[in-house]
Amino acid sequence: MTLDFIEGMAPGPELTAVLAAVEREGFTEYDRVAALQAYTRLVSHFQAKAYEQMALLFDLMAEWDDDAEFAGEAAEAEIRAALRLTRSAAANELGMALGLRKRLPRVWEALVNGDIDLRRARVIVAGTGHLPLEIARRVVDEVIEPAQRLTTGQLHALIRRVSVQADPDEAAERYAQAVDGRRVIAEPTVEGAANLLGLDLPPDRVAAAMGRITELARSLRRDGENRTMDQLRADVLLDLLEGQGNVGRAAKGTVDLHVDLTTLTRLSEDPGELAGYGPVIADIARQVTEQQQESSWRWTVTDPESEQVIHNGTTRRRPTAGQRRDVETRSPTCIFPGCRMPSSNCDLDHRIPWFEGGPTAIDHLDPLCRHDHVIRHKAGWKHEPLPGGDHLWTSRLGHTYTTSGRSP
Repeated sequence: MTLDFIEGMAPGPELTAVLAAVEREGFTEYDRVAALQAYTRLVSHFQAKAYEQMALLFDLMAEWDDDAEFAGEAAEAEIRAALRLTRSAAANELGMALGLRKRLPRVWEALVNGDIDLRRARVIVAGTGHLPLEIARRVVDEVIEPAQRLTTGQLHALIRRVSVQADPDEAAERYAQAVDGRRVIAEPTVEGAANLLGLDLPPDRVAAAMGRITELARSLRRDGENRTMDQLRADVLLDLLEGQGNVGRAAKGTVDLHVDLTTLTRLSEDPGELAGYGPVIADIARQVTEQQQESSWRWTVTDPESEQVIHNGTTRRRPTAGQRRDVETRSPTCIFPGCRMPSSNCDLDHRIPWFEGGPTAIDHLDPLCRHDHVIRHKAGWKHEPLPGGDHLWTSRLGHTYTTSGRSP
């Protein structure tokens, strides 16, 4: 007997008892994944219950005093003492509790039911915190079901996209304010090294700059070069900024842009998508398509209803492999579960290995980042395409996962 039957069990005392009984007998190899998922649902359930108690403490303090600010401080003090937290940590926890129970009850319900975990709940609460209550709840209604199958990175990107669609003017205003505050900071690390950070920069320029750094780094990978790609990128960045070093004259970085035709024609303000970065406001998407300057821009126009590709190309006649571009257009990111590596930085994997007779044809190629490419073959993963562009992955233990190469 396997633990498949617990997949539909609501988290709570009954599920806890079942797991305890099976654990005494010992989990099978297959059951370990099902047990991991079940325990995670239980953690989510009880975390939601703990937040509920924090919110009820706030309600209790509010009954004692009409001053909401005082009620919050009093509840924070009780939580701080009970859980041995710092003052700021207690304030953060109470803020999360009120965000779940008062502001976004659907998120709390998903957490208490074990449909999402605390990491995803935090992403939703933080990602909608700047929105008016009515719009925030509309966004939650749209993302709460997909949140169950997305990574936190994918969920964050989806929330940004839906938030922009829900209130384009507010998104444009927030973008302008953020870019006005752009800056570069240098900070030491505890290891004695240093970080150089550019903050609140225009995403289209960052994508182009990162693309060029990557191209220059790849040009340095000659025989005898033992630096990793991350090390090469870091060294190229410093060489460029210091005006020294032999970094060559690599081609400008390529940026993958996905945008609805209605956005380009100004019939809507739906965001575009920069591969690897996520949603950008409509104005940025339009600016990118209008630029015919030094950078090489790869673009994809999609139908807003069917999400099918209408057309794709580059703004300059930069030589590209036709097969690779078609595959990258179909799947903008690595198709392994949870990976968001842009397909332009991925290997093209044969669904049937080439040495087993698999054809080098568009319908038999998929983008996999180098890490996941190795994992697929060495760890025994298998995948097959599904209608609509999704992929069904099967692990060596026999568990299946559905994933998509399309951005959420």
